Amino acid sequence: MRENDGPRVLIYSHDTFGLGHLRRCRTIAHSLVAADKTMSVLILSGSPIIGSFDFRARVDFVRVPGVIKLRNGQYTSLNLLINIEQTLAMRSSIIQHTAEIFDPDVLIVDKEPLGLRGEVAPTLEMLKRRGTRLVLGLRDVMDDPDLLGEEWERKNVAPALSRLYDDIWVYGLPQFCDPLAGIGVPNSVRRKLTYTGYLRRTEPLLPAAPAIIDEMGGPYLLVTAGGGGDGEELFDWVLRAYESRRPPTLPALMVFGPFLKSESKVKFLRRVNCLPSVKAITFDANLETLIAHAEGVVAMGGYNTFCEILSFDKRALLVPRTRPRREQAIRASRAQELGLVSMLAPDGSRDARAMATALRQLPQQPLPSEEVVPGLLDGLENVNRLVAHGLTDRRARVWPRAVARQGR
Repeated sequence: MRENDGPRVLIYSHDTFGLGHLRRCRTIAHSLVAADKTMSVLILSGSPIIGSFDFRARVDFVRVPGVIKLRNGQYTSLNLLINIEQTLAMRSSIIQHTAEIFDPDVLIVDKEPLGLRGEVAPTLEMLKRRGTRLVLGLRDVMDDPDLLGEEWERKNVAPALSRLYDDIWVYGLPQFCDPLAGIGVPNSVRRKLTYTGYLRRTEPLLPAAPAIIDEMGGPYLLVTAGGGGDGEELFDWVLRAYESRRPPTLPALMVFGPFLKSESKVKFLRRVNCLPSVKAITFDANLETLIAHAEGVVAMGGYNTFCEILSFDKRALLVPRTRPRREQAIRASRAQELGLVSMLAPDGSRDARAMATALRQLPQQPLPSEEVVPGLLDGLENVNRLVAHGLTDRRARVWPRAVARQGR
């Protein structure tokens, strides 16, 4: 047991695709060190662009070798010319060795209870023996219950939830969604659930806003698909609206994301260059600033973008994907029911008139803040409180054993 340094939190994120997991973990890490000036937070991530983000003092990261999921559902190494089994063995070894040396008081595992292909299981076992507080962090919506139940049964998740994890935090509200609805978990696991509320976002403290905001020359709609790897349908549909005979009134700023296919980006840029009221950039690590200055947001409905829409009180049109997970569709539908956003469900036709009409109506729809939802954005404050409780609990359980060992 460490004696003379501050508390330590380790956050694990498998990050095989997109930006969602990384951005959520980074937000939590920054909130924790802001609340406790003695704390250090280390993020374990497989994101290939984690180095593009700024991190606050006392927050750092270890990047494990990246992997990517193929269309057939199998994984392969992202950059290394080695097979997936070797890549996973390397990742698991780095994760466990890092945790062993860092010796966290609290481990937060993002979304995947056992990690990618079970890679974090040995680390969970090791830290459990050390008395580390083990936490599973879940977003508000995971997937269709039937699909999630089948997935977790295949991965044998239930024993880990029962035996290893001390807490399960849901970054949402029970009246919005129960991510474990329809999943066969015992009451002992359900008693571990705590709903934190959504994770509030703020603008980064930068000396100047991105230049593209000045280039827009006034109010604009921000069109974002997060990492962009699955955003082709959204971008094409919005461009069709601006190419139509009666385009939307407000100009659009498209943020393609770093994972949009190169050939798709080239095609979209050709179309953008023919439209005086549309501009596009590939990526900005401070998307919060672009959202904060936008008149409205057009997005797919991923967790992080939804948190930003609520945090900056922006009118939003969500166009959710339905494959391979229904997470976005469930979130968008429920948010529309609560009056927080509007939704345009993809029907395959990508009708330009339907999108143009929705974009013209967007500036007139109510702000999210006009619907009062108690505790909606209390997530970070509650996570800070829960971590502080976990630190107190660990010291109560582990320090007596450490003192006893020293007295022998």
